[in-house]
This record gives sequence, C-alpha cells and structure tokens, in this order.
Amino acid sequence: MSSAVAAGACATAFAMTLAACGSDTAAPTAGKNSSASAVASSVTQAAGPDATCPTAPPANPGTPQWTLPGATGSVAVTGSTDTAAPVVTVTAPFSVTATQVHTLQAGTGPVVAPTASVSVCYMGVNGRDGTVFDSSYQRGEPADFSLDGVVPGFQKAIAGQTVGSTVAVAMVSADGYPQGQPRAGILPGDTLVFAIKILSAN
Repeated sequence: MSSAVAAGACATAFAMTLAACGSDTAAPTAGKNSSASAVASSVTQAAGPDATCPTAPPANPGTPQWTLPGATGSVAVTGSTDTAAPVVTVTAPFSVTATQVHTLQAGTGPVVAPTASVSVCYMGVNGRDGTVFDSSYQRGEPADFSLDGVVPGFQKAIAGQTVGSTVAVAMVSADGYPQGQPRAGILPGDTLVFAIKILSAN
C-alpha cells in the first residue's frame, strides 16, 4: 500500500537518541538546550538564532527528487525548501539490503566532518509501514547534536555533505536500530528513511 507522509505527528520526539542504537529507552528530545547553545557559538555558517524548520508540506510537491526501488516496496523523496517540509512517499513495506544516501540538493557551505556538531531539520519514516516516527519539522525547530553520537546511518547521510544540503538516506536496520526501538514503533529489521536539511556544522 502507498502512504504519503509529510509533517505527520511525531510519536516520540526521541529524535537523536539515534545514539542509543538498539535501546528501547526513551531518548531526550533534540531541541535547543544548554549544550546546543554552547555549540551554536562556534558553528560555521550557523543557521542563526531564529532558524526554524517549516512545518507544512508543499502545496504541490511536484516530481520527487529521489525515487528508490527497494528489495521490497519503494520510496520517493522530495526535500524541504525554505517554506515547506519534505515529502516522503513509501510503497510499503519498503526495505533495502544496503544503506543508500542521495543528495537532493547540494549546499554551498563547507564539508561536514564525520565528528562535527551539526544543526539539522529532519524527518524519520519507517519503511515497514510509511509512518513518521520522529520529525523536527513537525516540532518546527532544528535539532543540534554531534555526529559521533548518532546511529551509523545518520552519520553516513551527513558526513561528507556540504552545509546547506538537503539529503535523504534509506538505512538498513544494522545502521539504525537492529534491536528495534519499541517506543518509536520501530521493530528489529525495519528499514528507516530520513529526509535531512543541514543548517550548520562546526
């Protein structure tokens, strides 16, 4: 079945507990906090204090920027703009046998290092059923975190990209939550899809 998801309800806001790979414990939200503020003071091409993530999907998303047939199902992704959230359309169940990253639109900023601290807008979709399990777009504000503290698939998606880029990743369970993340509705073996906008990096 086909499920179009844009800025659907975020079930858990466990955002970048992506660090707790395989854990079913609740993760902290990835919104602005004191450590994030410290990072913000030294970022390169920072998003600025008023940076937000657009919450509404585009009125007419047009042709997807990335269409990926999977081992099962398929996914189509249109990245976010300054005024619209991304659109991820899943023909479920969608799965991949290897993690795949696609640059939807290249930015003009510096290259993001593998251990950089970044500020991003992102949407996470479960390939098994097409549901949005976490979205900073839904919350309307970026998430700040270090790439060496997230699941491997998220780091693979962002490291090596340029600041300002929009990217998408379809990650195998081993690069996400191999043991599942029950509080987010993620089961062992689930392929996860993320649409990401890189706002800044230090």
